[in-house]
Amino acid sequence: MRIDLNYGPQQIPDSSRASAASTATGAGPAVGSAAGEDQAQLSGAHVQVAALAAQASHLPEIREERVQALRQAIQSGHYQASPEKTARALVAHLISGPAS
Repeated sequence: MRIDLNYGPQQIPDSSRASAASTATGAGPAVGSAAGEDQAQLSGAHVQVAALAAQASHLPEIREERVQALRQAIQSGHYQASPEKTARALVAHLISGPAS
């Protein structure tokens, strides 16, 4: 395949730009808007994301009951670490990257 570095973007005539926009959105021209003006319509998903983020911020960072159960198992000698599970968890963490 050959790449032409001198090739510029093609210009789209205004008439086909308006028809392409109405075809892409499934609607005709907007009432009260200037010809050739770009428009965007937001879905409202940002409200759901904000609500989930607020819920997550109220969850504890450390699960104390789990930490206490593991601490007791280690102190009593009942905790048996599996090298295979440890290795899998370590590799999975390295592949997924640090949590943001």
